[in-house]
Amino acid sequence: MAEKVSIPIKGMHCANCALSIEKALKKTEGVNSANVNYANEKAFVEFDSGKVTEENIEKVIEKSGYEIIKNVDGAKDSERDAREEEIKSYKNKFIVSAVLSVPMMYMMVAALFALPIPEFVVENAALIQFIFATIVMFFGRDFFTRGVKALINLNPNMDSLVAIGVGSAYIFSLVATVMILTGSEIFTAHDLYYEVAAFLITFILLGKYFEAVAKGKTSAAIKKLLGLRAKTAIVERNGKEMEIPIEEVQIGDIVIVKPGQKIPVDGLVVEGHSSVDESMISGESIPVEKGKGDTVIGATINKTGSFKFKAEKIGAETMLAQIIKMVEDAQGSKAPVQRLADKISSVFVPTVMAIAIIAAIIWLVVGQPFLFALAIFITVLIIACPCALGLATPTAVMVGTGLGAENGILIKGAAALQMAGEIETVIFDKTGTLTKGEPEVTDVIAKNSFTEKQVLEFAAVIEKNSEHPLGEAIVNGAKEKGIKVSDPTSFNSITGKGVEGKFKGKDILLGNRKLMQERNVEIGSIESEMEKLENGGKTAMLVAIGGRVAGIVAVADTLKENSEEAIKALQEMGKETIMITGDNQRTGEAIAKQIGIGHVLAEVLPEDKAKEVKKLQDSGKKVAMVGDGINDAPALAQADIGIAIGSGTDVAIETGDIVLIRDDLRDVVNAIDLSKYAMNKIKQNFFWAFIYNVIGLPIAAGILFPFLGEAGLLNPVFAGTAMAFSSVSVVTNSLLMKRYKKKLG
Repeated sequence: MAEKVSIPIKGMHCANCALSIEKALKKTEGVNSANVNYANEKAFVEFDSGKVTEENIEKVIEKSGYEIIKNVDGAKDSERDAREEEIKSYKNKFIVSAVLSVPMMYMMVAALFALPIPEFVVENAALIQFIFATIVMFFGRDFFTRGVKALINLNPNMDSLVAIGVGSAYIFSLVATVMILTGSEIFTAHDLYYEVAAFLITFILLGKYFEAVAKGKTSAAIKKLLGLRAKTAIVERNGKEMEIPIEEVQIGDIVIVKPGQKIPVDGLVVEGHSSVDESMISGESIPVEKGKGDTVIGATINKTGSFKFKAEKIGAETMLAQIIKMVEDAQGSKAPVQRLADKISSVFVPTVMAIAIIAAIIWLVVGQPFLFALAIFITVLIIACPCALGLATPTAVMVGTGLGAENGILIKGAAALQMAGEIETVIFDKTGTLTKGEPEVTDVIAKNSFTEKQVLEFAAVIEKNSEHPLGEAIVNGAKEKGIKVSDPTSFNSITGKGVEGKFKGKDILLGNRKLMQERNVEIGSIESEMEKLENGGKTAMLVAIGGRVAGIVAVADTLKENSEEAIKALQEMGKETIMITGDNQRTGEAIAKQIGIGHVLAEVLPEDKAKEVKKLQDSGKKVAMVGDGINDAPALAQADIGIAIGSGTDVAIETGDIVLIRDDLRDVVNAIDLSKYAMNKIKQNFFWAFIYNVIGLPIAAGILFPFLGEAGLLNPVFAGTAMAFSSVSVVTNSLLMKRYKKKLG
């Protein structure tokens, strides 16, 4: 049985760490797919529970040299605490390392510029540096243990570069110290690299501290969503009211909500009346009235009244939990553009190690001293940073999907975030998407001696058992006129054409021209009235009783307030807009004209919507489908991007790549705009990550030395500083995305 699991991991320090874990997981029998995200430090694994357990998967990760954050009570809090502990640990290690490194740096500068320094320190310089540097190495020991383990597993990573580079400086200095202390005159205290080793660890710790803080900010959207949850609930049990933790609420519990309280879980009102602030879900500031039979959503806020509701969805099944899961999954997924970074990272570290060795050998061969070659070797290893490359995409994806969630746009994955900006054609379903989906009867026309009341009554009776919005409109229209709507003797729905049935011994048909033509019902006498209604954007349905046309019932559905604004904005962005509908061409074009859509796909049966999407894709276009109903699900799945209206059916929402919680079509524009913005940030991140290494590596290898002499050499300490802050610069650039403002609304 296929299962999915998200495992928080502690101890990853670069993109290669994530890749090495990913490789190990993919080699494990029973693991179908594995994606390890360096930015949010999680492994997303799909596995066959009959072949491998979650415990086995965790052991594979631990064997790779990393720590699992165990999910104890309040899993999210455990994860948050672990992240905070990591930040605190880096901060403390940096402070201690800096306190010990600064005196060593002063000793080096004092020797160069004849600054004052105690005689005792001068005489014992090697020993003092050894003690201070060894303590710093202890605080940076994780880099060495993970780096060596990665080398042994043939998956060298950033830690491996640090382990070899810093380790070389420290070991060389240690050997030199032993020789100095035993009286050898080959080396002096000036030949030691302790301060370099110590300062490199210090700057790397500082960089990791800043990076951990910055990465924590990229998941701010999740923290905000988690903060919306109620902590407790008041329930009725055994005739008594009791306040319990939200985790103890059970399906079927009667929950009591008092004024000003958060609604703890999703459910159905059974008693009372109130208004509820649902802005966290819908984005609408106006409270929604709730009474018996209405649905309430967990984490929304009760305003003035009190009511009781029956708990129907708890824990992971609530809407808020589903939204959080969607955002987490999206933040953990990989955009197609990330594959480039993964490929580069997988060969980057071995390549850098080779460059470092080759550069050192070349300088030795051309006559430079060993210490010169060692400095080049260390500098090349330290300056190379695949971290920035590994963070370029996931940090932007995390901030981008988080921004979407904060603005009512749920983007289900990194691939959807990337593809949305590449869309060329946007297809809109009509009913419930462009329109409110709440049609009303506007006209009733009678023919052939039938009265308007008879036409409406027969139409309502035959539509009584229909679930179609147009059918409901006809039934409601009849009831409003005081017409009793009886049950039909028989009923049958004819997909894409209408309905048929019997009432008072007569055969009744209600539907479009195709249905009448198939049943040989003559409609010529009423065709002109039909066209007039359709030209007005109304859906006109023919009614036939006993084989004769009896009249027309026309229904109109009002357009959503922001439909026209959204369509205009898309067209200004250069996007082709198309409306797809089951209505006839004339009605479809009349409605499309009202909102500025020039291309209409009319009389499309529900099962053919996906085919129409496919036709456009076959012509080379990248297509987005926007819909809300069950019959839109195949088209949503077929499209390059399926955009589901949040007020629509669960099936449509499940199928869509992007879900618009606010039921506002302007968010289609915002989703596309956000995608473009995020992709621009990713390109900027890639540029800075690449340019840093393109410029830094040759300088570190000493390419400028023949032209500039000592001034052309890069000090290993400066290399370490640059390496540490390159990752921070990429994360900071991604965090600047938070300045993004919606295009519309």
